[in-house]
This record gives sequence, C-alpha cells and structure tokens, in this order.
Amino acid sequence: MQPNTLLDALLDEAGMSHAGLAAHVNQAGRARGLALRYEHTAVARWLRGQRPRGQVPDLICEVLGARLGRPVALDDIGLGVPGNGTAPPHGTPLSGFVERATALWRSDEQQRPHLRGVAAVTGTPAVMPVWEWENPPEDADVSRDGHTRVSASDIETLRAARAHYELMYRRTGGIATRARIVGFLNAETAPLLRGAYGDALGRRLHRAAGGLVAVAGICAYDSDELGLAQRYFHQALRLAKASGDRGLGAYVIALLVNQALFMGEYRQAVAFAEAALRAARQRVTPALAADLYAMQAKAYAHLGDGPEALRCVHRAEWEAERIRPGHEPDETGYVQPGLVNVQVAEALLRLGDLPGARENAVAAVRTPAHDRGRVHRLAILSQIQLSQGEPDGAARTAAEMAERARGMESQRLRGRLREVRERLVASGSGDAEEAAERIEAALRVPV
Repeated sequence: MQPNTLLDALLDEAGMSHAGLAAHVNQAGRARGLALRYEHTAVARWLRGQRPRGQVPDLICEVLGARLGRPVALDDIGLGVPGNGTAPPHGTPLSGFVERATALWRSDEQQRPHLRGVAAVTGTPAVMPVWEWENPPEDADVSRDGHTRVSASDIETLRAARAHYELMYRRTGGIATRARIVGFLNAETAPLLRGAYGDALGRRLHRAAGGLVAVAGICAYDSDELGLAQRYFHQALRLAKASGDRGLGAYVIALLVNQALFMGEYRQAVAFAEAALRAARQRVTPALAADLYAMQAKAYAHLGDGPEALRCVHRAEWEAERIRPGHEPDETGYVQPGLVNVQVAEALLRLGDLPGARENAVAAVRTPAHDRGRVHRLAILSQIQLSQGEPDGAARTAAEMAERARGMESQRLRGRLREVRERLVASGSGDAEEAAERIEAALRVPV
C-alpha cells in the first residue's frame, strides 16, 4: 500500500480530524440507510493506503465537498482508480500529477506518520514509471492557468536552489538537508507548478523542478527512507517527461539504478540502465553514460555474469575518457574524477579480481573528491586490503575514512562505517582495534 497523501491534504485543508471525518462519514451513511461505525483508526488506515469499501469513497467526497464548499471527486481524494498496481492506460495526466506530487511534499514536510517508513514498491509498480517515461504519449502542451504568473527568474531560482541543496547534501548528508529542501518544495516550487505559464516556459519550469525533486529523493534515500525516495524519483521522472529533456530523465533513472543496486534488485538495475541508454541516446552525456555502464557492471557482477560485467567496465572506462568538464549539465556534476574507478573496483572485487580492484580503488583514492565521495572510496579500498590479507593497511585506511565521516548525517555512510568496523574486528589486527574505536566514535555522532 502507498500512503494517500491527497486525502491527507484535503483533510488538512478542511480542518477536519480523523475522528471528525469518521463521524461525518457515519452520519452521511445513515442518510443512505447504511449502518456505519467508523472510528479514527479507520481513517488512519485509509491514509496509509487502504481503500474503503462500498459507498464509503463517495461518502468521503460528499463530506469533504460540503466542508470545503466545492465539488470533490474520487480522483481528488486519491481513490479514483482501485489500487491494482497498474497505471492509467495513457500515462499519468500532468494536472493530476502536480496535485499528487505537491500533496506528498506537504505530508513529508509535516512528517505525517502514515508516510514514515513506507516501503519501496517492486514489480510492475516500480517499472511502470520508467515505461511511461520511455514510451508515448508525450505531453503536447504543458501550459497552465493559475494565480501565480511564472517568470524566467523563478526558474533560475529553482536551479540555484538545486545546486545549493546538492552541495549541502555532499557536505552534511541527506538527513540534515532533507527538511530544508522539502520545505523549499512546499513554499516555493509548488506555487510555481500550480501557477500560470505557457508551454515553452512551462517545460523549463518542469525541468528545473525535476532536478530539485531528484535531490529531495537523494536526501530521502540517504535518510534510509527508501519508499519515499522512490516516490520522489518517480516524480522527478514525470517532471522530466513533461520538460521534454530526455537527458534529465536518464539522470533520474541512474538514481533509480543506484537504489536498485542497494536493494539487491540487480536485474532491475540492468534493465533500468538499458532503458536510460536506449531512450535518451545522444542526450546521455559521457559522464552519465560512464556512471550507468559502471553500475551495470556491478549489477552483472552480482548476478555472476563476468563477461557482461567486464564489457560494461570497458564501456564505462571509455565513456569516462570522453568527459569534457564544462560541457555537462548541472545534474551530472556528481560524476567526478575517480567515481568510475571506485565503481569498477566494486565490480572487480565482486568478480574476484583483487589486483584489478586494488588498482582502481587506489586510483580513486588518489583523485581529489569531496569528503562524502572520499569516505566511500576509502571504504572500498579498506575492504580490498582486508581481502588481500593486509589488515594493518586496511586499518589505517579505515581510520582516515572515519575522520572524514565525522559530522555527516547520513544513514548510508553509517551503514558503510558499520560494515568496515565489523570486517576490521574480524581480522584480529593490532591496528584494527584503534581504527574500530575511531569508527565507533564517528558512529556516536547523533543522527
């Protein structure tokens, strides 16, 4: 089940409590000859994604419409299509999507309990947003009439905000950044998407908003909110489609590929990367292509397909040589020198090629990177050193990693630190104990 953020938003707008909605639904039911006995717990279940039975969805529309003084349809309360896990036959209409997206941002900012810890979807619901992005129909006209007149300067503000929050994420982690970027989405981005703009300006607006929403998804992922992160990534993909920028869509799919790898969905990771490379074609820049092929290599390595993994390694390395600084979009700035090396090192380590993995990991560590990226690179090098029987060297590498990680509020990095600490303790090295203590100290920083 997925949380019903639209119903939650309308409840808030109507100023109605869970118990109040239940009581009014019971009363409206009696007028139709129904003996209903709903309580606030039932409303909480509806908000978590359970679909009410029988005439109850219509009764909810009736109650909320009377309170708000306007007609309320089933689509408005998130109950227009039964939860069968399929998308509408002609894709997601843009106007309805905007309302659903902004309702999610609002619920996230208010930390609604039904949104906390929501699970990531798998199977068809996970694949459908990628399929919709890749296939027709396209949005013929994204113009909209609203109260707020959108200007080119508004779009530049969104672009600047994306860069600001991405940098904040790299420096402090997703946990600290997430509340700030979600607050910005609600206060600044939502009114613009609901505003007034023509088709050309609207496409630029949706592109800028898509880049910002993608960073919100990254922060949710880094906060260990995998289901919420996935929903943000799906939103960013829909905004990319509306913008007409295939390159942006391919970047968002790269984020989904990374999450699929973390979740162990290796075949899905391969398929998503193929979709991005196939659909975006020339709009996939060398940096993005290098990252997609490197992640495919890791997925194939986990699947035990050595030849395909090595093919993707060679393609990733070839694409990395073609990267031209200053000729990449803002979003692919994360593909810094050394990133492909560390991705390749992970793939080769999985394949058992320790010398090759070591060579790439060392090259990655020797290349300048922001602290977050350096922590990840040092963690991989430490793991390889342990695998090669060098526990003391691994301990020294891990000690540097722990120092770099201090002050970062990131569940992903905390998980990496724990993994390295456990490997060090198991090695029995004399230096490992000191390194493990440093890691323990870094983990004690409140998150």
